[in-house]
Order: sequence, then C-alpha cells, then structure tokens
Amino acid sequence: MHKVILVQPPIQDFYLTKKRTLPYGLASIASSIRQKGFEVDILDALATDKSRIIAYPEEFADLKSFYGHKDMSLFSLFHDFRHFGYSFEHIGAQIKKEEPFIVGISSLFTAYADTAIKTAQTIKTFYPRCYIVMGGHHPTVFPEQVLSHTAVDFVIRGEGEDSMAQLCCALASGSDIQQIPGIAFRRKDSDPKCDTQNTHPQRADCHIAPPAWKDDLNTLPLPAIDLIHHEYYQRKKRYSAMVVSSRGCPMQCSYCCVSATSSYARFRQRNVEHVIKEIRQILKSHETGFIDFEDENLCLNKSWFMELFTQIKDILSAQNLKESAELRAMNGLFPPAIDEDIVCLMKDSGFKTLNLSLGSTSKDQLARFKRPDVRKSFESALSYAQKQGLECVSYIIAAGPDQNAQSSLDDLLYLAQKRTLVGLSVFYPAPGSLDYEICKTRNLLPDTFSRMRSTALPLDHTTSRREAVTLLRLSRILNFMKHILDTFGKIPAPKAFSNHEKLLDLNRTDISVKLLQWFLHDGKIRGVQPDGTVFDHYIDKDLALNFAQKIQTLKIAGIK
Repeated sequence: MHKVILVQPPIQDFYLTKKRTLPYGLASIASSIRQKGFEVDILDALATDKSRIIAYPEEFADLKSFYGHKDMSLFSLFHDFRHFGYSFEHIGAQIKKEEPFIVGISSLFTAYADTAIKTAQTIKTFYPRCYIVMGGHHPTVFPEQVLSHTAVDFVIRGEGEDSMAQLCCALASGSDIQQIPGIAFRRKDSDPKCDTQNTHPQRADCHIAPPAWKDDLNTLPLPAIDLIHHEYYQRKKRYSAMVVSSRGCPMQCSYCCVSATSSYARFRQRNVEHVIKEIRQILKSHETGFIDFEDENLCLNKSWFMELFTQIKDILSAQNLKESAELRAMNGLFPPAIDEDIVCLMKDSGFKTLNLSLGSTSKDQLARFKRPDVRKSFESALSYAQKQGLECVSYIIAAGPDQNAQSSLDDLLYLAQKRTLVGLSVFYPAPGSLDYEICKTRNLLPDTFSRMRSTALPLDHTTSRREAVTLLRLSRILNFMKHILDTFGKIPAPKAFSNHEKLLDLNRTDISVKLLQWFLHDGKIRGVQPDGTVFDHYIDKDLALNFAQKIQTLKIAGIK
C-alpha cells in the first residue's frame, strides 16, 4: 500500500502556545486521503516538550536590545530564542524509516515558512525518493516562491482535503495532475531560482492553478483525530481538542487574511448535525477536558449557535462532563453578535472565559482597520459575562500602519477600567490582507518573511518598534495589576526605587510587586535577572511614564 505522511514542522521563536498548534488541518486532510484507500500518518514535530535555545537569527539580532536580559518578574516578556519540537534531522530520519511515497508539509504562517522549507530540504536529503507537497496559507499566497526551492515538488493552494487526496491518487496511478484543483508545480523544463528573501522570485515555468475552496463543508469526512498525539496536547491532565465549525469570515477587517476583503474564500458554515457528529467522535475517542472552537467568528448566526450549543450542553450533561469540560473560542468573538442569551448558553455549555475582539477604541484607527466601534456592545458583553461568572480576555491591536502609540495607550487605559484581561497583539503584515498590500505599496514590509511576526516588532512606522515593545510590556504590567487587585484587594502604593532590596529572598509575586511599586513611582520598567540584579528595560520612557501617571488616576477593575 502507498503510504502518505503529513508533517507539522518545528517552530523557531521566542515562545510557543501548544494548545494552538494541534494539527487539526492535517487530521482533516488525512481523513480525505484515507477515504481513497491510502495508509496515512501524521508526523507532528511539535508534539514533544523538547526545545532548545538557539542563536538569534541574523535578521533578529537587533531584538537583543528589547529582549536581551532574562527577567524573573511575573510581567516579563521573552528572552531566549528557541527551536520548539524535534530536530530537522530527526524528522528526516523518521521519513527515511517509514518510506512514504508522498510527504505533505504544512506551512500555515509566512513567518515560519523558512522552517517549513528546511523541513522539506532535510526530508529530501534523507529520502529523495518521495514526492514533497507543501500546503497552507503561505504556499497559497506565494506558490512561486515555495516552488523556487527544488525540494518542494508540488504546492496545494487553498483548502487541501480534496486536492491532496486527488494528488495522491494521480501520483500512485501515473495519471495527469494538471486538472487537480489548487495544484501548482514546476514544468519539466523549468529552471527554478531560489530566493529566500521577501521578494518575488524570478518566475519559473510553473503551472499554478487558482486556490481550491470547498463549497459544502458538510461533505468532508470528520478529521482523523486518532492520528493526533493527544498525550502532548493536554490541559490540566486531560486531553484537548479543536473544532472548526466554519471557514472564512464575512467581516471586512483590513489586517486579516481571512476576511471578506482578502483573497480568501467566502464564509461557509457547517450544519449543526455535522459539528455534533464531530463532538461525539471527540468525546468517544478519549476523555477530553478542553475544546477550542477555532472559528473566526463563532456566534454571528445566533439561531445556529443556540441550536449547536444547546445540543453540546445536553451531551456534556449526559456524560457528566458539564462541570469539568471547558470550551473556548480563542480567536475572539465579535461583541455586536453577543447578547445575554448567548452568554448564558455559553456558561451552561462549559465556557469559563469569554474572548472578545475589541480591536481599538480610536475612531480613526477603526476606520483604517475597517471595523465598527463596538464599545457599547463590548461593555454589554462584559456585563453579561460578569453576571454569569465568566472571565474575559479582550484583544486589541497596536503598531499597525498609521496607528500611533498614544491611541494604543488610550486602549490600555480604557481596558484598565473594565473587568477583563488585556490581550495586546503587535500588528504583523499578514500576506493576503489589505494591510499587507498597503505595507507593500508603501515599502513598510520587513526585509524577510521571518520578521512578519508580532515578536519581531515588524513595523517601525507611526508607532516605533521601541514604542511597540513598551506597549506590550505595559499590557503585562496592567494584567499583573488586575491580578494583584483580585488577590489582595488593592494596588500597592508607589515607592521610590532602592537598589538595596534583597530581591532573591522574595518569591516571584513579591518581586513583581516591588517592581510595580517602583514603576508607579517613576515610570521606569525594570526587570530582575536570576542573580538578583535589577536592570532597566529598553523602552520608550515618555510612553511608560504617561501610563504610570494616568493609571493612578483611574479606578482599575480586576478580572474576577
């Protein structure tokens, strides 16, 4: 039997959130390949706690000024750059051992495209007999750039379930592949020229089909979740799962590559019965304690939402999982789509946290983001959540093109007074989005693909990179203040800095309280090294001092 292996590559970055890396897409593609009679497996290079510190990439060397000191406080950011997951050599050796005839590699995010390419190159070195196919958002947008690397034989553009299964059949039988939806490949007489920079490569003689999109999601087989390493994806010692009940998004947000204004497919939603069938499969296969719905907007269709989660509530109740299981929608919910009925049902069906998408409070910035001002509905959602005992996390974006740091500071001060944690994301240009094209036209893009990530502070525009990292640190300080308020009932009073404090005798919470008191006194954001040395972080001093002064005039709300 012809064997197919689908690979989730390792990641190189400052941190990894493993509950967001469960290979749901590969499991869905694997299921479609199985239907065609192939043996298929998933080699998930991230399904391990292995990580090692590596040198900052050359293009990241300037980030040492922002992240160069290890900070022992509870509101620290990043420090070490790491390789998360198995080594490239381990992946290559596993492929050689299994001898598949096709290897499919996921390349979802442009910022991590280099590691996906290196995975392909390593596999080709260890086992040159296999075909290598790359799919995901990055190859969909940049098929020629991916095919400029000779280790990659084919690209699947768009959604890969049908196309990958058809490609497996065609390669196994020797039939024509040109008619496969979404397929891209070099013609036999092409002369590819590799270009690893963020530029358009010299065009090879390629066949490049338009991206393939699945019109009816209900005709897809359920994901092959038996191929996922659930032992790794645990939360509170119970298995985690992911569900995608819709694809695309009808919103117009300029920064998003999945919005209606991007080149992405239209919004499509699975019917309730199809999703419930998947929920039952998850709960039958293993004891699950956490299910994340990775939809871009889960509750836009209220009647569909109410029907789905009423059934989920009943299923969890029947299996005595209502209290122990936790549901989340971590991509964030659109506040105008939320009402009290929805929040009540979310509570009853197992949600413990409400993730809300605010964007910004600045009317000018909202206009640039092509988003409405949702503060009224946002505050209503917070009120409903508080009534139901749900915690909240609210997402804002900073450092976008033409966005100034003061408006982002105002966003933080606004959220300081609301009963919610703050999730501040530093803008990155997502290929396929309107903002990516704006950045490209105005020469604002970073020099390499790898810098198109939040941790790299990719833009240095109307919000400087120094201001961006300051805003990120201020959001951490604000969340710590909210935690302290909930824990001790009040924020500690400002206190002048003293270099004679014996911080090593304190626990991390007490160390952080000291740093907070000093910050509230003089606006300097400090850290503590493992040997107890206190140091000043590299920040925008005026922005930090402005926050420190204004936050003390406000009535801060906790989280609980």
